[in-house]
Amino acid sequence: MHVPDGFIDAPVSAVTGVVAAGAVAVSLKGARRELDERTAPLAGLVAAFIFAVQMLNFPVAAGTSGHLLGGALAAILVGPFTGVLCVSVVLLMQGVLFADGGLTALGVNITDMAIVTTVVAYLVFRGLVKVLPRTRRSVTVSSFVAALLSVPAAALAFTFLYALGGTTDVSIGKVATAMIGVHVLIGIGEAAITALTVGAVIAVRPDLVYGARGLTQKLKLRVGGELVDAEPAAVPVAARSHRKVWIAGLVTSLVLAGFVSFYASANPDGLEKVAADKGIDKRAEEHAAAESPLADYGVKDITDARLSGGLAGVIGVGGTVVAGSAVFWSLRRRRTTDTDPASTASVTSASESA
Repeated sequence: MHVPDGFIDAPVSAVTGVVAAGAVAVSLKGARRELDERTAPLAGLVAAFIFAVQMLNFPVAAGTSGHLLGGALAAILVGPFTGVLCVSVVLLMQGVLFADGGLTALGVNITDMAIVTTVVAYLVFRGLVKVLPRTRRSVTVSSFVAALLSVPAAALAFTFLYALGGTTDVSIGKVATAMIGVHVLIGIGEAAITALTVGAVIAVRPDLVYGARGLTQKLKLRVGGELVDAEPAAVPVAARSHRKVWIAGLVTSLVLAGFVSFYASANPDGLEKVAADKGIDKRAEEHAAAESPLADYGVKDITDARLSGGLAGVIGVGGTVVAGSAVFWSLRRRRTTDTDPASTASVTSASESA
């Protein structure tokens, strides 16, 4: 659902740019509270995984494909504020390096794909886990429903933005019907990927899933014929290594982007299909980074399509994990500095001695 340049006029693009910038600023502040010893090491990896899976277009209808948006997955794994930042990092990398999603439409894409999907998905998710039994299965089921609803919500948001600033004269009712219809089908794929991923992480390390904290049932032991709560695990959460999960996630992302992406559907995605059918793309503009060495997810001057696409995917995953990790570790260090009593005391002592 990457909106190219020329679909939305300059005034609305500018307004969404301001909205996106404000949301990112709020998310930077909120992420400082979410990023702890569990989420900080994985946030950059979540961004890289979303980048990789977005390369895997899957067929959803005759001549149409879809791909993961990622807002629901990121919000549930690392928190809603951090989730907005994860998807925003992915969109920035895609727009600047791979000419995917217009640069003047970056505010539109962040508003639609990062903010709307994350907010809708997390609200639905939190609402469901409050009424369902407090089990790991309920988290997975809630993830499925939240992801499913987030995609047509993004389609509806695009339709609203197009009604405000669309550059072609088309029937908004027909655009809404087509967009929501095809993106409900795409939402099923989004829901399946999100639920499978969240379920896989919960099965291995439930403590790493932000949305699952405090939702698992306590272990019961029978003592003297009565059931009592078992003592918490002796090993603190902070002391548990994330290395295996991080390496497994990175390897998976590299394999998906570098190899599996070659077999992705070549059909246009939902927005591209609707744009072509309804005439939305008549005013589309060439991407400013169309001559980028990595434009269209291929490496310039490498003629072998499999090698070119695979290498571009690997570069994208590597760049995203580095950029994302730099942002999230910076936020994490700032939180540690702000909240560490020892650090505050040392500053105070130094001031008094001076």
